[in-house]
Amino acid sequence: MFKNSTMIMFYMTLIMSTFIVISSNSWLSAWIGLEINLLSFIPLMINKSNLMSAEASLKYFLTQALASSCLIFSVLLTMVNMNLISNMDMNFMNLMINSTLLLKMGAAPFHFWFPEVMEGLSWLNNGILMTWQKIAPMMLIYYCFSINFIIFIIIMSSLMGSLLGLNQTSLRKIMAYSSINHIGWLLAGILINQSTWMIYFLLYSFLSMTIVILFNFMQIFHINQTFSMKMSHPIMKFSIFSSFLSLGGLPPFLGFLPKWIIIQNLIMINQPLLVLMMVMLTLITLFFYLRISFSALMLNYNMSMWSMKMNYKNMNLLLNLSMAFISIFGLLMINLMYTVM
Repeated sequence: MFKNSTMIMFYMTLIMSTFIVISSNSWLSAWIGLEINLLSFIPLMINKSNLMSAEASLKYFLTQALASSCLIFSVLLTMVNMNLISNMDMNFMNLMINSTLLLKMGAAPFHFWFPEVMEGLSWLNNGILMTWQKIAPMMLIYYCFSINFIIFIIIMSSLMGSLLGLNQTSLRKIMAYSSINHIGWLLAGILINQSTWMIYFLLYSFLSMTIVILFNFMQIFHINQTFSMKMSHPIMKFSIFSSFLSLGGLPPFLGFLPKWIIIQNLIMINQPLLVLMMVMLTLITLFFYLRISFSALMLNYNMSMWSMKMNYKNMNLLLNLSMAFISIFGLLMINLMYTVM
């Protein structure tokens, strides 16, 4: 992870840039924070042992640069419109700002770059892209969002993330479309309040990083690798695919808790139709999670004995299984604690 001091510096500036965006009180300082975030993440993406990382980093840079230029242009137009007598509609300007921020985090229908970039990155960088890189655009959207437009984006993200993930064989693309689907739920949390969004984001980040760490530990990138004897360790296999089902929101796993909170709060603010569409579309996501899990647990390929040898490091295995245990039994533990207290 930290191969040299340069990598540590880029990780530090990546974290710092997100805090700059969150704590900024003007659009210019928020834009500067987003640019620092972009320039910090690009060097972390490049890996000499992965030939696809250069292509992925270039796609990411071009997309983010386009979004940043459109964002600063939209903000300048808004400032001009506020200071001068103009006929420009402020709702349209707000729509432009929201669109650029949605492009930055890969929400549908601005998701064209997200799966392609995910496919070319390592699992660690995928985890950062799916979790940490969403914080800054999400917080800026929370400051200025149009309810009708955000509801449209929620439905589109849930739809695209569900349907486009059905025919994928790459686990990185499946995680990418799953992330797009979860963006819809995160935006629904923004519609409610900041605390609800934060609860969903923290639990989603934990579940995503659990799966990412497990896949990175096993060095698995495609579905057919889950059938092999290299995955024959029963506890590890059960942990991975139970975490998958937890990420899909299947009760009684921990991933059901944030969805439960979102559903309950959306009904309280009179959005039952939105809840119905989100739940129905998320069931499609859960279907391809179940399909992968069922295939991996029921099928097995015979391979040579040398491929069965795995170097289990005790601390890594303990960390992976501990995170998977929380993912699987977290909701039961929370209910038990709530009942006792």
